[in-house]
Amino acid sequence: MQKRMGEAVARVARKVNDTVENKTDSLDLANCKLMTFPVGIYKAMRSVTEGIHHISLANNELKSITSRFVTTFSQLRELNLAGNYLHHLPEEITSLLHLRAINLSRNRFRRFPEPLATVPALETIDLEENEITEVPTEKLASMASLRSLNLRDNPVGPDVRLLVRPLVPFDLLLSPEKPTPEA
Repeated sequence: MQKRMGEAVARVARKVNDTVENKTDSLDLANCKLMTFPVGIYKAMRSVTEGIHHISLANNELKSITSRFVTTFSQLRELNLAGNYLHHLPEEITSLLHLRAINLSRNRFRRFPEPLATVPALETIDLEENEITEVPTEKLASMASLRSLNLRDNPVGPDVRLLVRPLVPFDLLLSPEKPTPEA
């Protein structure tokens, strides 16, 4: 058990070091079994955080994203948080003025994360395979940059199915309606 943990820590350290040394614009910590975003990464990456535009934390065991994470990586354009245990986002997500795409599929959201509705550059929101029943339709309709909202495999209410062009200027992806069983 300790050996596997040590290997996981070493893998994360290697990925962070590669990003810092090569001054790349992305950090890929997908599939690292992270339960939280390691605090040590903030210090290790402080010289390059402004240049990080893409972060993948997909397929970990994250239960939350902190406001510190959002404010540290303020220049993000793409954020992949798919396959975690997230059920809400910090309000500070609204400060990500350059964020164009966020993948929150396969998480634990029961409601649409409303702070996303005020992220100005957001074009793509993927919330496939969550537990979302409520969607702030009016707020979504006013999102000028939004091009695609994926709500497939969510138990959304019938009002969401009424969101069609030209009422909303984006593509809304939903699972087909299940036929109602006949009595």
